[in-house]
Amino acid sequence: MKRSLKLSLVLVASLLVLGITSCKKKLKDADIQSAIEKVLTADADMKGTMVTVKDGVVTLSGVCKDEACKTKCEEAVKKIEGVSSIVNNCTVAPPEVVVPPVADALGQAIADAVKDFPSVKTQLTDGVLTLTGEIEKASLQKLMMGLNALKSMGLKKIESNGLTRK
Repeated sequence: MKRSLKLSLVLVASLLVLGITSCKKKLKDADIQSAIEKVLTADADMKGTMVTVKDGVVTLSGVCKDEACKTKCEEAVKKIEGVSSIVNNCTVAPPEVVVPPVADALGQAIADAVKDFPSVKTQLTDGVLTLTGEIEKASLQKLMMGLNALKSMGLKKIESNGLTRK
């Protein structure tokens, strides 16, 4: 009888220890998601990232500005208590390509064409280029060839009546 009582006490104690250790407070998915959203919205780079949590598995989505931002989001989420794993579905935005307006590109090309002729002044109006100032006769042909090549960029006409040849 003593032996069965001891065995019963050991069994009850074992069950109590197992019960206490296995009853560790499990965080709810909503609490984990709230904690993650708080971290992500605190950083301007990660603000556009969306998050869902199911059974501790976090899924990130949205568009990141670069690969470093995508990694930064994942690293920040790993630190949150209750996260068991992360699925990072964020995409990286393609780099923004800035194409100058045709008028600006043509204006820059004209500036490049006349840079070797500092006494020549230009004015572009509605695709018509007006030249004024002075130029040596020997340099005039080189200038005109450079400017005529810009007709493919929308240069309609070149007026050189105000250009003095010396």
